[in-house]
Amino acid sequence: MNEIKLAVIREGKVPPDKRVPLTPKQCIEVMEKWPHVKVIIESSEVRAFPDDAYSDLGIPVVKDVSDCDIMIGVKEVNIEDLIPSKKYLFFSHTYKEQPYNRKLLQALLDRNIQLIDYEVMTDQKDRRIIGFGRYAGIVGCYNGFLAYGKKHGLYNLKPANQCEDRKEMESELDKVNLPSNTKIVATGFGRVGNGAREIFARLNLKEVSPTEFLNEEFTEPVYTQLKVEDYYAKADGSDFNKSAFFKSGEGHISTFPRYMEVANMYVACHYWDASSPFIFTRADLKLDHIKTTVVSDISCDIDGPVASTLRPSTIADPLYGYDPDTEKEVDFMAEGAIGVQAVDNLPCELPKDASEDFGSELINNVFQSLFVSDDKGIIERASETTLEGELAPRYAYLEDYLKGK
Repeated sequence: MNEIKLAVIREGKVPPDKRVPLTPKQCIEVMEKWPHVKVIIESSEVRAFPDDAYSDLGIPVVKDVSDCDIMIGVKEVNIEDLIPSKKYLFFSHTYKEQPYNRKLLQALLDRNIQLIDYEVMTDQKDRRIIGFGRYAGIVGCYNGFLAYGKKHGLYNLKPANQCEDRKEMESELDKVNLPSNTKIVATGFGRVGNGAREIFARLNLKEVSPTEFLNEEFTEPVYTQLKVEDYYAKADGSDFNKSAFFKSGEGHISTFPRYMEVANMYVACHYWDASSPFIFTRADLKLDHIKTTVVSDISCDIDGPVASTLRPSTIADPLYGYDPDTEKEVDFMAEGAIGVQAVDNLPCELPKDASEDFGSELINNVFQSLFVSDDKGIIERASETTLEGELAPRYAYLEDYLKGK
């Protein structure tokens, strides 16, 4: 096979992202598994793994990667850094026609770049095969418990981004001391929801059914994790049909507020479509019997289904308060305020662990198709643009978006 030069490119976004698509050890693993692939590292001062962590293993670290064939990163690449006529893998945030990245997609086409977008990388059953969702769930759930301890003066956890790694972060959970009648509700499974479950398991929380959660009292902290049928219903009272709901949420109502009457904390891990009703509204939060005092919104849809999420928060300042009466942001500790955690780049808090997890998914699910044969169509389905400077047929719908229509 012809040699392929794979460049791990420098992350250029501001604020800087410390994550990498491949750790130093994973670079070695790639070259051992696919001997015709040579990995090159573009020098960077911001990575969680410094340049010498790569060079110490004999991996070349250079300032110019223009002689490489495939460029692999994490976040969107700055337009001025794009090298023409190359293959790029990164999260572009364009397939949903996000206005802020229109110029990026235009530049990719202008420079005859093949964009292979992680966000639309799926298997033959159209299931996503790669992403940072697991670590979003892990860190977001951890942040929820950090927020709950602070809100009620129960304990103090070290912020995840100040921990060396996941192991240190999870050791902090030994400080968690919840009242025996604490109830926690979560929505959503998938990568994010299953990541949150890892934190619930680390805390040895008892899982109960939605019915038990609503109707029973317990002598130990418990949680329940809801599927869509547990918190949405047909508006006309007919039977809920999950397949129909996933096609369109119209004609449905949310039944979630009843959980807020008994839940002390809510961890939002769901995927939400704009055709669906809000999970809870600002009007719902004005009701006297709402018991929820902390919301960790990992999904973070602004002005969306979780009405207390007014804006994304930051790693440096992850918490704010929501006043149900005024519908305004207030101090996190203000009396009567619902505490909100809504960091929108959660995996960045544990960049080493998140990177290792992501790199493993690339090695296990993607690279055979990228380096040898795309017989499963993984690269084809994920390629939004071609080396000829055109939209791939699957993404022809982006034509009007490119024109600003």
